[in-house]
Amino acid sequence: MIVLVIIGILVLLALPILIPLISKAKSTEAKLQLGHLQMLEQNYFYEHSRYSKDLSEIGFIQEKLTTENTAGRANYRIDIKNVTSTGFTATATAVVDFNANGTFNVWEINENKDLKEVTPD
Repeated sequence: MIVLVIIGILVLLALPILIPLISKAKSTEAKLQLGHLQMLEQNYFYEHSRYSKDLSEIGFIQEKLTTENTAGRANYRIDIKNVTSTGFTATATAVVDFNANGTFNVWEINENKDLKEVTPD
């Protein structure tokens, strides 16, 4: 019983240190997905001389979200927010609040592959 209490205390002490690392690791998913989307948009632009607002039209397949069902694996919803004749903006919005502070992580990328964190978690 004492061993379990000690382990519980150690976990509570380590948890605040580990939460930012977990958030950072999960944000890698957003960066990779947005990089892939940017490449697909660029290829689409070379073929059609325009960018597309439709994910399926460029060949991007959104993984099932962790909030949708038990088979869901994706923590970020990918959306194309703005499309013009010369560019686009896409976002990856977390569907899970990784550190339970009420703020959901958001990343953004454009046609120039400028990737930035819009809303940190």
